[in-house]
Formats: sequence, C-alpha cells, structure tokens
Amino acid sequence: MATKLCFVINSLEGGGAERVISNLANHFSDKNCSVTMICLNTAEVRYEINKNVKIINLVARKDHQNLLKRLKYAYLTFYRLLSVLKKEKPVCTICFMTSANIWAGLCCVILGLPYLVSERTAPVYTLHQYNKLLQWIVFHIYRKSKAIVLPAFEMFKGFKRIKQFEKLHNFKTIHNPIHHFSRSNANPVNDKRFILSVGRLCYEKGFDNLIEAYSKLQLSDVDLLISGEGPDRASLEKQIADLNLKDKVKLIGFKSNLQDYYAQAEVFVLSSRSEGYPNVLVEAMGMGCACVAMDCEFGPSEIIKHGINGLLVAKEDIVGLSLSINKILNNSYLRNELSEKAKSINETNSIEKISANWEQLIMS
Repeated sequence: MATKLCFVINSLEGGGAERVISNLANHFSDKNCSVTMICLNTAEVRYEINKNVKIINLVARKDHQNLLKRLKYAYLTFYRLLSVLKKEKPVCTICFMTSANIWAGLCCVILGLPYLVSERTAPVYTLHQYNKLLQWIVFHIYRKSKAIVLPAFEMFKGFKRIKQFEKLHNFKTIHNPIHHFSRSNANPVNDKRFILSVGRLCYEKGFDNLIEAYSKLQLSDVDLLISGEGPDRASLEKQIADLNLKDKVKLIGFKSNLQDYYAQAEVFVLSSRSEGYPNVLVEAMGMGCACVAMDCEFGPSEIIKHGINGLLVAKEDIVGLSLSINKILNNSYLRNELSEKAKSINETNSIEKISANWEQLIMS
C-alpha cells in the first residue's frame, strides 16, 4: 500500500511557501506516495501540481467578514479538516505557515496522528503578534510535533524571543529546494535592460526602499521591474509617480514565465525587511542572476557569501543598495563572476537533496 501523506497550507496562490510545498508534494507523488494537498481556503492554484496529487479545498473564505461569519468559517475549517485527516489517516501531515500549523496541528493532536509544522517567515510578523493565550496554544501544538521545520537556521532565534518558546527544542533546518523552470524564451520581456525584483507587494518586502535606491541611480537605459501583487500596490504606484518614474519602474504583476525575466535581468535585487528563506533569491541565483540582497532576518546571509556569489547590503541601507546595484551594472567582469558562482545553488539546494532531508524526517 502506498505511503499516505497530507500537506496542509492556506492556499496555493502565488508565494514562496506555496511553491515549496507544491514541489515537495510533486516529488513524493513521483515516488509513488499517496499525496493529498489540503488548502484551508479556496483560491486559484498558481503552480503546477502532479495529476496524482489530490487537492481538497476546505472553505471559500472572503475577506473582511464580520465576526459571526469568521466564527462560521473557523468551525467549518476545523470540522472539515478533522474529517479529512480522520478519513485519510496519513503516515504524516506536513503543515506550512502559522495558521495551517495551528489548525492541522490541533486536529492531529485530537486524532493522535503524527505531524510536522513549518514556519516560513520571520516570527515577528506572525507569532509575535499573537496574544499570550494564543501563544500558549501554539507552544503546545508545536511542542507535540515531530519537528518545527525552519528554512533558515537563524530563524530559531526569532522564536526564542517569546519567553515560552525558549522551552522548545525540536527545531530542524531544511533549506528550500530550488525550483526547476521550463526552458527560458529568448524573446525580450522588456524593451530596455532591467533590474528585477520579485515578491508580494507588502511592507516586509521593502520595495519602497528599492524604488528609492533605484531613483538615486538616475538611470536612463535601465528599468526596474517588480513582479508580484499585494496590498501595497497603490502606495508603491504613488511613490513611483511622486518620483517621476512612471516610465522607468514597472509593477508587472504575477508572472508565470519568471524564468524569462530571471534570464534577461542585469541584476536581481532582494530588498526585504525580513524573510524566512527567500525562494526568489534562490531561483534567481539558480538562473545565473548577479544578485544583491539586503542582509535581513532571515536567510540571505545563509545563501549569499558576500563578494563571491552575490552582494549583501546592511538592512535598510538605501545608499548601500544603490551603490551595490550600480557596481554590478558597471562591472561586467564582476557581474559574470557572481553569475557563474551563483549557479552552484542548483546543486546545494537540489530537490533531490532537500527532499531526502524531508523524507528522513517524515519517516522517522
């Protein structure tokens, strides 16, 4: 009988965690496991999922619901998730991101099923925002898990800043696997050379800092392209207009052919204020981009060796970010050196190596 695995996440809309869990589900499905992907919320599936992976959406949740509807959705989420896990009886349930960790962990505790939780972003934006009671509940759910999987080793420090979480010792670091894109297309995606950045349009990604850094360069022949969607689109559009950069800085939305943009970019920039382990940086390096990254918590310093396979810039150092981008744009030798060394991440973060770590943990 095939080994049964359940993966649980909020949805499979665009995002780094969503790409990682999709890749893992596909990998285990290819190894003849019976894989079920459970999404707490119904949303468009942005990533390619193996046809043998069963996808179950629990509720069609809408934003800005009143308290009664939120309670209704909470009940439906819990009841339906409990029912699915009770029916499937997986060897292990693998949960990604805080809300999925809580719901699935609670259900697994009740059913006596083994489970793994995985935090994908800096805890300051998730667990640190919770009240003491919810933190206490999360602590006990995480304590009972087989492991708390973190994509970056340094992330555990963020958890230890919550006093109760100092008692947790079941942390395990597994880096994100690199995503293998289909072959890139040589057709130009922009009519000028360009700097590229990718991510959700939100405060944590620091695109406001990147736009300011780009404005200081006063480039006439190099555009800035930012791929992604999110709540900060309007404020970023205003910033772009205020800086008279409407024809230079382009918010290009979510792109399914990111490989074409990575392949043609002069520089890739990660401007984040915080991360878990930035997939887009790994993807860009795998495609041979010369990369500049803000040295934020957490991840960039575990991926980039400064001056060898990319450049690191002190967090919030906008001038330093401008100078580093300019350095790569104006030094083709440096750009080629960084590009060549960056490609080694295809080996260190291969899906085979990373999945072997997950498999060992799941089957232990």
